[in-house]
Amino acid sequence: MNSVVLIGRLTRDPEVKYAAENQLAITKFSIAVDRIPKAGKEKQADFFNITAFGKQADNCGKYLSKGKQVGVQGRLETGSYEKDGRKVYTTDVIADRVEFLGGGDRNEPQAMRDQGTPAGIPAGFSALEDDDDLPF
Repeated sequence: MNSVVLIGRLTRDPEVKYAAENQLAITKFSIAVDRIPKAGKEKQADFFNITAFGKQADNCGKYLSKGKQVGVQGRLETGSYEKDGRKVYTTDVIADRVEFLGGGDRNEPQAMRDQGTPAGIPAGFSALEDDDDLPF
């Protein structure tokens, strides 16, 4: 089984591109996931590259920005490419679901965080691919 669930904050604004042949949205972003701190040790984080497709990718591009907290459910995908004559290996998360968890980054004033995510989207909004996934 290839399944991963992560909660973290965006390390940069999402990059949205559209496939030339069918105009499918493809959004890439990265998140930092805090590790459980060990006594007497400095705080550490792991960084993951995330890729989303379709309507979900559109929503991520519209409503996410650096510092926003998200939950990502998906699968791991490995790959490789050549750079300067050396083989570089990659591991990415292909998102099946992206849930918008936080209203802003930690440095944002409390009054701004209380307003939720941009454009009136409430905290906890999910960038579901299909409306069929909604419980109502």
